[in-house]
Amino acid sequence: MKLLLALPALAFTALAAGAGEVSVAVAANFTAPMQKIAAAFEQQTGHRAVLAFGSTGRFYAQVRNGAPFDVLLAADDATPARLERDGTTVPGTRQTYAIGRLVLWSAQPGLVDAQGAVLRQAHLSRLALADPRLAPYGAAAVQALGRLGLLAAWQPRFVQGESIAQAYQFVASGNAPLGFVALSQVMADGRIARGSAWVVPADLHAPLRQDAVLLAAGRANAAASELLRFLQGDAARAILRGYGYGY
Repeated sequence: MKLLLALPALAFTALAAGAGEVSVAVAANFTAPMQKIAAAFEQQTGHRAVLAFGSTGRFYAQVRNGAPFDVLLAADDATPARLERDGTTVPGTRQTYAIGRLVLWSAQPGLVDAQGAVLRQAHLSRLALADPRLAPYGAAAVQALGRLGLLAAWQPRFVQGESIAQAYQFVASGNAPLGFVALSQVMADGRIARGSAWVVPADLHAPLRQDAVLLAAGRANAAASELLRFLQGDAARAILRGYGYGY
């Protein structure tokens, strides 16, 4: 019996002995799910993921300037492809880890209707979104407004954040009555956790296909490669579903 009780401790010791650390640049829309995925990753593998959150555009510039990230989890598929062409990634490691959804959201219950008709109410005056030059979700918001024929009406009223996290804060704080954010920011356990929302139909903007890639700095880091594998597994995908992502 004493031997059996000792086995889990021995297994944990062996796991810890082989544990590594991976530095991950994470698109802001993926903050909440990645925090949970990192915890599950450490529990199952012993490896620790050190997370930095921000806009995909900023991370592109930082990687090009030598930032020592091992892995990039982008909010699009174009940025990892650009880095691949630039020679700053490990060839053959780019993969889609999630497919995101854009949502029009207000912290006020009942303000946003199920069809998004609230967008035709110009008196709301302010509309938050991420900077479309830096953040794919911001670009998707501009595309959606354009296809709805509402871009010209709303553009002078934009309140832009550098990232989708800042756009969310503008709405959550009341600085803007509504805004375009990632569904993952307002969903928990498969439902809208606060306020009111309209999930923007996917045909109103380019697909929010989010790619991950192993960066040159992480080439020899076993924990970095293990994280990319973990993102394709059942544990990570269960977390993705809870935040409204596809894969």
